[in-house]
Formats: sequence, structure tokens, C-alpha cells
Amino acid sequence: MSHSTTQICEDFISELNMAIGNQNAESVFVLTDDNTQRYCLPALMQSEKLKRCHYINIKAGDENKNINSALEIWKYLSENGANRKSLMINLGGGMITDIGGFAASTFKRGIRYINVSTTLLGAVDAATGGKTGINFSGLKNEIGVFAPADSVLINVDFFKTLDDRNIRSGYAEMIKHALIDTKDEWEEVLKFDLETIDFDKLKVLLDRTIRIKERIVEKDPFEANIRKALNLGHTFGHAFESWSYKTEKPALHGYAVMWGLLCELYLSFMKLGFPKDELLRLKYLTKEYYGLFEFSCKEYDALYELMTHDKKNDSNEINFTLLADIGDIHINQTATKEEIFECFDFYREG
Repeated sequence: MSHSTTQICEDFISELNMAIGNQNAESVFVLTDDNTQRYCLPALMQSEKLKRCHYINIKAGDENKNINSALEIWKYLSENGANRKSLMINLGGGMITDIGGFAASTFKRGIRYINVSTTLLGAVDAATGGKTGINFSGLKNEIGVFAPADSVLINVDFFKTLDDRNIRSGYAEMIKHALIDTKDEWEEVLKFDLETIDFDKLKVLLDRTIRIKERIVEKDPFEANIRKALNLGHTFGHAFESWSYKTEKPALHGYAVMWGLLCELYLSFMKLGFPKDELLRLKYLTKEYYGLFEFSCKEYDALYELMTHDKKNDSNEINFTLLADIGDIHINQTATKEEIFECFDFYREG
């Protein structure tokens, strides 16, 4: 599987033009959601190469990353003469790059696509690595394929339109990458000031965090082995996220991951002796900037049930990636129901 190259843009339009190449404008399809159509599309339209392209817009929000939106996209492509030589540009956060990549990679067995990431979370998490997907029957990314973008462009200027919550959502994935990398990276990321965002500093950190992910994906594109390291925090995190939608109090993905990291580092502490002081640093950071997801012990079974449906499970056991220390990764770990409930207890003690 070839890998897309991720570029943090210095000169957005000229880098976009290079990525588009000599594609005929009529066979370019730009996908947006309501937010990126309003805030980011005008910047894209500065490109001469997009003067006669097609625009597809879908509703914003992860709850719209579903089969109905995919059908809309395929229908539009079909009715507007898209063929195997067409190009799709996904302009948005993780929701758009996930569904856009999925629609492009399945339409006529696959057309080229470019991701232009407009959120910090999308840039760190969804835009790179070749995973595409949609949510299905209450489960996150249940249907999808591995199909890397032709290229991934990140324009940090777009992040200036994000509110604090969306910056923090992306920062959670940077925390995860630091934890699976080195102590130096962990210290560096923890130093970043979430109160007053320095976008130049963010650019440098972002470049480093993307390279961490790319190195791992390069070694294991289909998640057979070490790529599972990237799932740290996600087994608990996806359960929290799915539950937040069921209870109609939707949580941002990065917030769910942060809460999941806290549970999984506690599990790491219990099972592998992960250092308690680092666990407490994460706990402090989580409470300070993310608050805690509220649930009662009556909901433990429902959350556990969601975890049993996770795609990462190979058998009847729930699969975790755990750490014995920062950068000391142990994949394919399992835990008993009692141990998982103990993590919920630790989490709720606050």
C-alpha cells in the first residue's frame, strides 16, 4: 500500500495546485460540510485550477458520517460525470476526510483523493494513515477500507477558526502520540500552553506528531501489529463516545480519547506497572482541560457491551494497547470485566 505524503503548508495555494496536478477542472469534486463550506472553501477557491470544479456539501457533525451521506456523495459523483480518472478533494475535519476517503475509494473501485485538513484533530488523527470509514448501526467507523489519500495538506491558518474545545480535541491525540513515542516528546507536548495558543509552536509540534504516526503506519499499514499502538485510549474512548451519542450529549472525539487514555493508563498501571506519577499528571491535565465524562455504575455494563463490539477485538476478549512506561508499548493486551470496572471506578473517583 503506497502512503500519502502529509505536508504542513507554507504556501497553501501553490501546494494545493501541485497536488491537483494537471487534472481537468471539470473532473474535480470538492467535498465540504456546512462549516468548511462557510469558513474554508473561500480559501480553496483562490486556486485557478478549481474554477470549474464541482462542489458537494453534506451536513456537519459526526452523526452525519453515515451511509445516507455516503449515498448522497456517490449519487452526486454518478450524476455529474465522475469517472475513474476524477479527483476528489475532501475539505474538512476527520468526519469529512473519513467519509470522503471512503466514498472516493469505493466509487468505481477507487478514484484519487486529496485530504485538506481543517481541524487539529483531523490533521493529527484522521487525515493521515489511509483509514477511511463511516459509522454504522451505532458503532464508530464500522464500515470502511484502508485507502490512502494521494496527498494530505494541512493549512494551520484554518485552525484559527476553531474554538478552544476543538483545539483541545486535537491536542488529546498529540498527547497519545507522545505517550507511545518518547519521554522527551511527552515533556514537550505537556509544555504546550492550552490557555493561549501559539500557532507557530503548534505547527512545530504538529509536524513532529504527524511524523510519529507516519513512522508507525509505514511499518504496519494494515494494523496487524505495531500500528495497534495508535489505538491507545481508543477502546475505552470509543465506548464513551458511542455512549455520549446514545444519551444525546455528544462528546468530541478527542475528549473521549482523553478520557479513554486516563482509563487505559490506569489499566497499564495495574497490569504492567506504568509509573503512577505520569498517570497522575495525565489525570490532572484531563480534569483541568477536559472535565470528566459523567456516568454512574448503573451504566458500566452498557459501556462494557460497547467495548465488546470494538473492531480491534480478535476474539471474545477486549483488545487493548497498554504501556509499561512512556514509549514501552504492549499490544494485544486483554483485561477481565472486573479490571475494566475497576478502571471505571478510578476514573469516577475524580
